[in-house]
Amino acid sequence: MTVSQQLFTNEEQKKPQKSEAFKRAKLVQRIVMIVLGSAMMSVALEIFLVPNQLIDGGITGISIMISHIFHIPLGIILTLLNLPFLVIGYKQIGKTFALSTLFAVVLMSIGTQLLHPVDPLTGEPLLAAVFGGVILGVGVGLVVRYGGSLDGTEIVAILVSKKLPFSVGEVVMFFNLFILSGAGFVFGWNNAMFSLIAYYIAFKVIDVTLEGLDQSKSVWIISDKFRDIGEALTERLGRGVTYLDGEGGFSGDNKKVIFVVITRLEEAKLKAIVEDWDTEAFVAIGNIHDVKGGRFKKKSIH
Repeated sequence: MTVSQQLFTNEEQKKPQKSEAFKRAKLVQRIVMIVLGSAMMSVALEIFLVPNQLIDGGITGISIMISHIFHIPLGIILTLLNLPFLVIGYKQIGKTFALSTLFAVVLMSIGTQLLHPVDPLTGEPLLAAVFGGVILGVGVGLVVRYGGSLDGTEIVAILVSKKLPFSVGEVVMFFNLFILSGAGFVFGWNNAMFSLIAYYIAFKVIDVTLEGLDQSKSVWIISDKFRDIGEALTERLGRGVTYLDGEGGFSGDNKKVIFVVITRLEEAKLKAIVEDWDTEAFVAIGNIHDVKGGRFKKKSIH
């Protein structure tokens, strides 16, 4: 074996190798969660929203209105309207995303067809908006969290935002305001306002589903007593800290910056620990969506 071959072999051995069992387990987990999310979306639509003439935003909202006007099964409209976005998603994001989205959309369409004859659980629009919004938000959040999508609006927003001076969020908001306004002409303005409530609840629940209830926060601390504060955070919160080199923009002095990741439940305790050592310390706290690796483990606060 030559030296170059030996080096190549050593590099290959250093690469993390995931077992086939692990890959299969992750695939099964993704399939189960997408099935669950699609089922919850179907329940939200056919058991709560559609019977009460309420809509969601995006392609789903458009599908509900078209289904109502032309008396075409909702599942068929959902599938047909989402097909173009599957092609766009394949080109823009990738094969896995497109396949996961196709799987989720087909399941949701089948689910709405099967649940259509089932009587709604409530005829009260406000209750339908609240419970339908919550269930819909969890369902969409699960599908997105595991690599798929149930609505093509976001894909369109990504493409439009590249050509116009608007963010993806602003484009999505504009689309949905236009769609929810259209519901006023189709179902009446009272129902359009209830639909807006359902959309807002679903939007917030999607965030919770994606980020988790135990949301993580990133913290930057600047203090001359950085070592004492860092050791206290490690001892009392059980969090590993990282010391970064910094330089004051005005003074030009070298500074040490403490970086640590905590849960939102630990935020008050962290502030108390910092104040114990330095009441003048600079502390910046921000939300983060996901944390993996390192020594981010939950320990008891004391």
